[in-house]
Amino acid sequence: MFKQFTENINGHQIYLLCSLGIFLVFFIVVAVILFKLNKSHVAHMSSLPLEGDKTDNAKPFLL
Repeated sequence: MFKQFTENINGHQIYLLCSLGIFLVFFIVVAVILFKLNKSHVAHMSSLPLEGDKTDNAKPFLL
């Protein structure tokens, strides 16, 4: 099947195959990173917006 694609590549079609390859590699790398994440780290990061200003002593920005 892939032999037919590689035999009939001409001109600008190589860019289409390269972009497909880059997309697939990026998608696979992101999926591997997401599956390897520590679950406690994900839980900690998801609760950060809900904790409020416990450590932030900065004054609010006023115009």
